[in-house]
Amino acid sequence: MYPYHKNFGYSYLNHQQTHSHLDQTGFDERQFSGFFPSTPPTSPPLGPPRAPSQGPTSGPPTAPPPTFVPQQQVETFAVDPGGIARCLFNDTYVWLRGFEQFWFYPIFVGQTSVSGYRWTGFNWVYFGISLQQIQSFTCF
Repeated sequence: MYPYHKNFGYSYLNHQQTHSHLDQTGFDERQFSGFFPSTPPTSPPLGPPRAPSQGPTSGPPTAPPPTFVPQQQVETFAVDPGGIARCLFNDTYVWLRGFEQFWFYPIFVGQTSVSGYRWTGFNWVYFGISLQQIQSFTCF
């Protein structure tokens, strides 16, 4: 009913062509490029593996904060994570929206919160708070 020829309409199929993009194992290098290094490392890293670090110290500060209370800065509408991030691992005085204020030693800043150590007047205790609750802060 239709003319039939074994190559009619199938000229794009040429089983004799070489597939230069396939390696010796038959994997298509175009699929996996960028995932694996071209050459494996020659030797393992020297020394024992190190634990990831959060910064200069992983625990509370070893000394109490300054004994003075700093002058409160201009009140902000919102505390930006990038703004308080510059205070990481530094003594920071924080004023909360509920009129509470204290010395704080931040060790982590997320998109919506900050955590670290809060001075109770006698020792440092681990503490976390939403950035929305912070009215203002100043770091030293």
